[in-house]
Amino acid sequence: MKPILIDFLDEIYTERLYIRKPMPGDGKVVFGAIQASINELKPWLPWANREQSEQEVEANMREAHAKFLTREDLRLHIFNRETGEFIGATGLHRMNWDIPKFEIGYWIDTRQSGNGYITEAAKAITGFAFRELNAKRVEIFCDRKNSKSRAIPEKLGFTLEGILKNEGISADQQELRDTCIYAKIK
Repeated sequence: MKPILIDFLDEIYTERLYIRKPMPGDGKVVFGAIQASINELKPWLPWANREQSEQEVEANMREAHAKFLTREDLRLHIFNRETGEFIGATGLHRMNWDIPKFEIGYWIDTRQSGNGYITEAAKAITGFAFRELNAKRVEIFCDRKNSKSRAIPEKLGFTLEGILKNEGISADQQELRDTCIYAKIK
């Protein structure tokens, strides 16, 4: 079956979070979160090292919305369920629908960090992948030096399957980095 024909809900609710596909118009809140968090994002995310305008972020939101519909990439936005405030972004990426398997990625607005929101979102998305998308494997890749990012799969019981040495390059393109591969299987 073609992935575009796979139907599933595009919203996930947890105790504190509302998680949904990116929508046209999200650019403003995402841009604000990026600006507030840029110093924390730059060491880990290559896209944070490129200056972006609010209009460019909005264009990216619309592209992400289209890719969600075609099932090429399932970016998700995280909001506080009570206040509606934007918390961060996550999603299921680099999917292989034949298996099926997915990689979870995430980043948080620095103003929202330390509350367990990303752990809660990653747990919900992992369950969603296994239940709704019949995933056989869910992965989280992160830089070996990114202890905050590594803490998420460790808290959620993912297995550290390996560390690939000199597998990546730092977000600022200055040094080689090791990549940790965490996974859960059905």
